[in-house]
Amino acid sequence: MSAVATEIELKRDRLIKTLRGYGRVAVALSAGVDSTLVAKAAQMACGADAVAVTAVSSSLAEGERDVAAEMAKAIGIRHLVVETQEFADPNYLRNPVNRCYFYKTELYSRLSALAPSLGIDVLVNGANLDDQGDYRPGMQAAAEFQVRSPLIEAGFTKADVRELARLWELPVWDKPATPCLSSRIAYGVEVTPERVRRIDEAEAFLRQVLGLRELRVRCEANELARIEVPVEAVNLLTSPALRDKVCDKLRALGFRYVTVDLDGFRSGSMNAALTVLQ
Repeated sequence: MSAVATEIELKRDRLIKTLRGYGRVAVALSAGVDSTLVAKAAQMACGADAVAVTAVSSSLAEGERDVAAEMAKAIGIRHLVVETQEFADPNYLRNPVNRCYFYKTELYSRLSALAPSLGIDVLVNGANLDDQGDYRPGMQAAAEFQVRSPLIEAGFTKADVRELARLWELPVWDKPATPCLSSRIAYGVEVTPERVRRIDEAEAFLRQVLGLRELRVRCEANELARIEVPVEAVNLLTSPALRDKVCDKLRALGFRYVTVDLDGFRSGSMNAALTVLQ
């Protein structure tokens, strides 16, 4: 048995023990690898005393609700879908640098209200140790609602999460990160259902024509689309035939300008502006 496998097994056992110690749990299941792993561990630790809850709204990418339902069914955990109303909150629509705080507050307040009817003691999320090194205003909301982060408590990095998900044969073990669509909109540019729909359709189109799993369409001020793809794929977008096709499609969706970011794809690149805006 390798040292890596031993460490993963120790963390696996610690994760299950941590969740078992919570009592009855509700997992905020987004269909990403982190929350899916927590849902799997919660089912193993708590059985029928675990439930997965998926929040749906305009900020959820097309198809993610179905993926969450498929993962819950495969795991064998009870699954509930709730609609969140963050687009009714003017604080969220203004898109300040702590926009995610207002979304998570909406999410956790709804889940907390459901706790008695669900028969749960603790809400849990999928945050891992690597999330502590980035700007995560949603973690403030988690603290305010006493939401636990079992992956952090059990010492899981993102690499650990993917490794255990692979060992447990979870189909999403290598799934690219899928943050909410609103995170693609530059801080200070209003978040609207129309903008997130446009981003969702633009990314789906680009994944299809480029054959890429991971990319972003960022919505900057003045309806400018800033496309991020891996650096090695930038040349694909600048080839004459594809360039015209992409520009025509994105303009038809409502973007006024279309640009390619020569730095390539970077998760969380919108946060580069934080030092200016704060």
